[in-house]
Amino acid sequence: MDLHLELWVSMAVFAFVTSVTPGPNNMMLLASGVNFGVRATLPHLLGISCGHFIMLMAVGMGLGELFIRVPVIYQVMQVLGMAYMLYLAWGIVRSGPPSEDEATNEGATPLGFWGAAAFQWVNPKAWVMTLGFFSNYLPQDAGLVLIAAASLVFSLINLPSIAVWAVMGARMGHYLQVDLYRRIFNWTMAVLLVASMAASLFMR
Repeated sequence: MDLHLELWVSMAVFAFVTSVTPGPNNMMLLASGVNFGVRATLPHLLGISCGHFIMLMAVGMGLGELFIRVPVIYQVMQVLGMAYMLYLAWGIVRSGPPSEDEATNEGATPLGFWGAAAFQWVNPKAWVMTLGFFSNYLPQDAGLVLIAAASLVFSLINLPSIAVWAVMGARMGHYLQVDLYRRIFNWTMAVLLVASMAASLFMR
């Protein structure tokens, strides 16, 4: 089944707006950019987009129906997601300036590819984006090719949109070389990260 060009454009706008606006992923990318730089944050970036692509495909093929039929599964994922978010927030608090000597960074490391990919499954905003995408733009009888094409378009727009936050963080890092200022920033980002997670829960 083909979609009109206008609908593809609308899908692209939806993907951009939902990807670039603040949320748990972007708060973490901003903090990672400040503390580790863009290059070290690349696995995190790729993990988000690839993990969300897999989520899009799974929901498009019918996984969303499982949460409707067995809501307790999603409730458990919410609890796990909040616990993981608190762990990540504490990691941000412990982060220091980029350094070749890991010991000077208090043991903190940027989130890796697999951790970022897995996080999408317990990220409420990612679920809102995914379910809203399919419910608003794709027909219920969409085939595999259309689902894959739409998911790929979303992910290709998502990657540069979220990368903006890592780049902004890296730029900000130049002005946060003073340890006190960086610690204030990290604590602020940790609080905003938890707040963004809580806000996303109410969006569901």
